[in-house]
Parts: sequence; C-alpha cells; structure tokens
Amino acid sequence: MSPKPIRKAVFPVAGLGTRFLPATKVVPKELLPVVDRPLIQYAVDEAREAGIEQMIFVTGRGKTGIVEHFDIAFELEQTMTERGKDLSVLECTRATPGDVIAVRQQVPLGLGHAIWCARAIVGDEPFAIFLPDELMVAREGGSGCMKQMVEAYHEVGGNLISVLEVPMAQVSSYGVIDPGESRGALTEVRGLVEKPPVAEAPSNKIVSGRYILQPEVMRVLENQGKGAGGEIQLTDAMAKMIGTQPFHAVTFDGARYDCGSKVGFVEATLAIALAREDMGAEVRAIALNLLK
Repeated sequence: MSPKPIRKAVFPVAGLGTRFLPATKVVPKELLPVVDRPLIQYAVDEAREAGIEQMIFVTGRGKTGIVEHFDIAFELEQTMTERGKDLSVLECTRATPGDVIAVRQQVPLGLGHAIWCARAIVGDEPFAIFLPDELMVAREGGSGCMKQMVEAYHEVGGNLISVLEVPMAQVSSYGVIDPGESRGALTEVRGLVEKPPVAEAPSNKIVSGRYILQPEVMRVLENQGKGAGGEIQLTDAMAKMIGTQPFHAVTFDGARYDCGSKVGFVEATLAIALAREDMGAEVRAIALNLLK
C-alpha cells in the first residue's frame, strides 16, 4: 500500500522572538522580511511546492499578524487596483478559504507541546512540520527541502527528518542522528542524540527544521513528561517511535540559514539578494564597496 499523502503542515510560530527585540515587540519574528518576503512566506511556499494543502499555525498572543498575512487585504488591493498597480506580487499570500488554520499554544511548554496543540486538526493523518526560523533554500533548478522529503516518504513511508552534514567540531550545538544503512540521500535513523559532546557524537548529520511524522506521535506527546529545559521535547517523542515505525533522514541538497540568530538572518538576506536577477549585481557592488 502507498503511504497516505502529506496534506497538512504544522508551523510552530508562538515564540516571542526575544533575540530580535525591539523589532519583534509588535511584529512577529516570522513576519520579518528576508529582502521583501516574510520568513513565514518562504516556509509556506516550500510547503505548497511539496503539494501540501493545509497550513496549521500554532500561534500565541500577539501573533495574529501571521494569519492576517495570508488573508485578503481589501483596502490595499482596492487602492492598488484603482491606481493600476500589479496585484501579482500578492498572489503568494492568498490562501484557499479553510486552508489556513490557527490554534493557540497558551503556555510556552516547548516544541513538542506546540505540535501537540495541533492534534485535533492533524487527526489521523501523517503531517509535515516546518520550523520557519530555518530557511531552507534549494539549489538553482532543484527542489525545495520538503519536496525532497515527500519524494523520499513515498518511497519508504514512516517518519522522516531533514538533516545536513556539518564539520564534527560543530555537532555539539545540534541534535544529531545515529545513522544506520544509507542509500543516496536517505539514511536509516537508529537513534537521536541532543547536543552530544564531539567525542561522543554518532555522526555529523544534524537535524534541521523539517519533519514528516505519523499521527501516532501525538499519542506519545500526550503522555510525555518534560525533558531538557523543563519543556516537552519533540526529539524525545521521535526517539520513542524509532523501532516501532520506519524512521529515515533525508540529507537536504541545498542551503540552510539559521534565521533564529541575527547573524544568520543577515547571511540569509545577503545570500538571497545576491541570487536575485533584479538586484544581485547591485548588492554585490555594495558589499564589495563596504568591504574595502
């Protein structure tokens, strides 16, 4: 039997964005622009490319702007139309009614708890998870991270996580997989280790912010106690599913930018600006001039 299709994606976006204060005092971190497109838009575009239809935002107080971004801005569009301006720039922000859903994470109890908050909407279907802080950019002419994962999912089913290879000296800052058999970009996952010492790391494949999980993870999260940092950890729940269901990692063929940090956000902005035909040459000239 073919595995059930991935139709739903969960975006945990309830965080306070304290590392970007004062910019995020009123504006959700996920709406900060990388060039001219909010961070959350890149994640939703990646989901749509992978064939995902329903976007589930796990939000918190003060984050309603994320949902409004995917609504119709009547006054804006009417004014632009009257002035003869092109509305196609807003096309990516449009959503089919019912395909954008928001649920509240009322207490900040960790990533695992945020995912559990979406349990009623996910139901008994497999689903994707996007951490918008991690901006995943496909190589020119290539597929996005989630599309690569969905293609692998149709081959092996079960649970999948996106991984990237980093120098061994960096592994202690990330979650790392204990790898089994590998075939191309696909690696069997035998275990997950959170921020191991370099000498004890089972591999240099770090977990990045994309997942495809079976609905049984919600049952695990429901009864799971607090882990590292006093929070309900998604990694702990996934580790319990290894051995009970197929579990694989997909090594992403592309670039990852950590937009949860200021330096990573600047790096992403520069990289995307440099790659754009409409501004790349000018940005390169500006950067070279600044570096003199």
